[in-house]
Amino acid sequence: MISSVKKTFSESAKLFELAFFPSFCKICKTLLASPQERVLCESCLDRIKPHRSSFCLCCGRFFEGVGEPHLCSSCLEKPPSFSVHRSCGRYRGELKDAILLFKYRRYKTLGSNLARFVFESLKKEEEVWWGTDIIVPVPLHRRRKWERGFNQTEVLAKELSRLTEFPLEADVLKKVRNIPPQTSLEPDERAKNVADAYLAANEERIQGKIILLVDDVFTTGSTLRECASVLKRAGAKEVRAITLAQA
Repeated sequence: MISSVKKTFSESAKLFELAFFPSFCKICKTLLASPQERVLCESCLDRIKPHRSSFCLCCGRFFEGVGEPHLCSSCLEKPPSFSVHRSCGRYRGELKDAILLFKYRRYKTLGSNLARFVFESLKKEEEVWWGTDIIVPVPLHRRRKWERGFNQTEVLAKELSRLTEFPLEADVLKKVRNIPPQTSLEPDERAKNVADAYLAANEERIQGKIILLVDDVFTTGSTLRECASVLKRAGAKEVRAITLAQA
């Protein structure tokens, strides 16, 4: 009875919204007609698909074409500070649009949709989840967080914590330098840009732990490498990483 009343109320509220305050999908501009639709329509969300191709077993870099996953030459020559990284999709199409809306247009509510996409895309990747102790988001500098209103990776990590039941530790990694955005730099400048930009805090909650590091977009991997190095120097047993998309 109660659920029926709630459903009727939800439908009535949506009809009122459609009549007086219509909203449209921020990607395809169609009318958001369903009660559960927010920011993006179901069709655009359905078009956000995981990328399926061969990839590096360590850094997670997608390879062109088909083939079995294998280690890339870079990881064979110099393994990164994180043990494994997986991305969900290519940074393009509806996935890119959704990330930009979430990150720069302040549509925080998209965090739950994107975290669900991460979980569904990577839930079979046992090397990512098995034995994980805590989830840690890549932090924003306090000034950047104040300007944006939230840290998008913390929103993702919080929702992933709820879906996986792994504890969230959002304050064990700090960004102590307000550096230029990585997107504004050439690939060979990115490692220098993030050097010494992060600091471990509350080290007793890091030591001996297997940490799952969460970020939004993987390009060169410089940010993940620096964060993983900081966490391991603070005593982490192992650092793994996941990202929404790969540029």
